[in-house]
Amino acid sequence: MRILILLICLCVPLASGCYKQTGAQTEEAPAKAMVGADRDAHGCIPSAGYSWCQKTNKCERPWELAKEQGFPNDEESFKAFCAGE
Repeated sequence: MRILILLICLCVPLASGCYKQTGAQTEEAPAKAMVGADRDAHGCIPSAGYSWCQKTNKCERPWELAKEQGFPNDEESFKAFCAGE
């Protein structure tokens, strides 16, 4: 009988350690935004280097467009090209 009581006394704390508590006392990990989920109004993904270009009417990577179109690779030149100047 003493062995049974001893086993119960040992098993109850072990079993209670497996219990998952729910409700206000638990904290959930904050939801992380997915990579590439930062689209702008035109659907371009700035974190991937894309910006909207009015002249080509699509999302462009400034350095790729500069190389393709032959203008200097800087922000001013990209804006000037895409504005149609």
